[in-house]
Amino acid sequence: MHRRTFLSSLSALGPLALGASSLFSGRASATPLVDRPDIRAGDRLAGASFASRSTVWGTKGAAATSHPRATLVAIDILKRGGSAVDAAIAANASLGFLEPTANGIGGDAFCMLWDPKAGKVVGLNGSGRSPAALSLETVREQSPKGRIPSLGALSVSVPGAVDAWWTLHQRYGLLPWKDLMAPAADLAEQGMPIPLMIAARMRSDMARIVKPESNVEEIDNIRKVYMTRGRTPNEGEVVRNPDLARTLRMIGEGGRDAYYDGPIADTIEVYFKRIGGWMTRADLAAQHAKWVEPNHVDYRDGVSVYGLPPNSQGPTTLQMLSILKNFDMAELGLVSAKSIHLQAEAKRLAFEDRAKWFADPDFAEIPIEHLLSDEYGQQRAALINPGKVMERAFPGDAPHKGGTTYLSVSDANGMMVSLIQSNFAGMGSGLMPDGLGFSFQNRGSGFSLQDGSPNIYAPGKRPFHTIIPGFALKDGAPWLSFGVMGGGMQPQGQTQIITNMVDYGLGLQAAGDCPRWRHDGSSEPTGVYKPGVGELRLENGIPDATKAELAAMGWTVGGTDAGFGGYQATMKTEEAYGAASEMRKDGLALAI
Repeated sequence: MHRRTFLSSLSALGPLALGASSLFSGRASATPLVDRPDIRAGDRLAGASFASRSTVWGTKGAAATSHPRATLVAIDILKRGGSAVDAAIAANASLGFLEPTANGIGGDAFCMLWDPKAGKVVGLNGSGRSPAALSLETVREQSPKGRIPSLGALSVSVPGAVDAWWTLHQRYGLLPWKDLMAPAADLAEQGMPIPLMIAARMRSDMARIVKPESNVEEIDNIRKVYMTRGRTPNEGEVVRNPDLARTLRMIGEGGRDAYYDGPIADTIEVYFKRIGGWMTRADLAAQHAKWVEPNHVDYRDGVSVYGLPPNSQGPTTLQMLSILKNFDMAELGLVSAKSIHLQAEAKRLAFEDRAKWFADPDFAEIPIEHLLSDEYGQQRAALINPGKVMERAFPGDAPHKGGTTYLSVSDANGMMVSLIQSNFAGMGSGLMPDGLGFSFQNRGSGFSLQDGSPNIYAPGKRPFHTIIPGFALKDGAPWLSFGVMGGGMQPQGQTQIITNMVDYGLGLQAAGDCPRWRHDGSSEPTGVYKPGVGELRLENGIPDATKAELAAMGWTVGGTDAGFGGYQATMKTEEAYGAASEMRKDGLALAI
């Protein structure tokens, strides 16, 4: 099917597929009617009682993203003969328009994939560096609170996403590059109704950006795109971004150089000069993604879990699992107090190492082999009291409501792609270059300003990154391409998915639907600390008896706050592909 025919057919289906949500656009004002934790979901004939829907199955490919239209784009690319990498790039480009509260071409990207020809998991680090002209002294002078602000030019590092897509496509792409940018450009040009969750996030993000005390150097551009009605759009209202459409078409025609060493780079340099920022065309031209060797740990039952090395927090998930495999998790029971207790304690231990060691490996030595060794996992596990919270305090906290999108795509040739892309916090820095239609990430706020920290700011350095794709093999064969977006929630969420599936036997969809926990209050690579054991937050679905038992163990138990991540996954069996999508987001999983 031709591109425009496909998109036209989707537009025709809009009132049925998505536009119907406009009938309920007033729901946000009727919160008391729907905020009823005492009411549970309806009953299902089979499967987990708490599951929202069934796993989707197919034989020739699968896709799961955080927006239905992006999933449809990925499926269309697969049907046209594109690889899983082609489909992931096209879907990610579309999400930059559809879900600007989480990602876009002003952000970074990381990827792990199963290369069926090489027979191994391959990793790509697509994170950008700080501007060469921005010194540590300047950053400290303009960070009066001792931490880099999360809004404005100081927080902007070079966006790596487009270069990462280009690098992936050069090795694994089958369709022409411009065909991968076209669906996103068409959507941005034609417009799309905004779904509930994204509308809510945009409302809060824009309120934070435009308030005077935010001190963002320039906000007119982002207001013109996302506040065309004098406010952000409500659920079901149509959003258009013709500037982004033009930018994507330039990238489609000119490749990565159009962005990094061409007309887009020129516009970006002029913009930062105008507002008093530091990024230059030379900074952009120097950006190149790196192929990296993923780390892994062998968990149990033949399952090996993979993560990307620092400057990503990928090894944090692996450390948690390396600790937990020393306990009989299955015996403890699903969402039991003892199970959650052990997982949260493993998190606290792993996050302490994350804060101490993780940084750009070009600037720091990181003992990853030691941190992921069985011996070290056993030593850390021995610190946990199965019936009582550890007294040692792990102060500080990571942003758990990060602005990130995760997607997974698998194809008929056996390739499985796990890709995550992000603005960092919400809509990023709040800065949008003139006429280009995308905002810059605020990943630079992930640096530390403390002397002696391996993650201390330096020009041309990559900041500590929270975004991590996930991947797992079973008996040496590709099994699970998955991720859980959400800042510091990501390794906690990934660990819960693995334990839910491996230890508790949940299916792909039910593993994500299962109610989650999240611990806040650990040391951070940014150098921000807070004393105490922190807070253990639990979703409403956790049984009251479990909450009471955790409190008796010494945990400070908190309630839900919608900061429990966003899960997407595809899975391979001997006969088929499965796909699952997050019920906490607006997404969709499909298979063919």
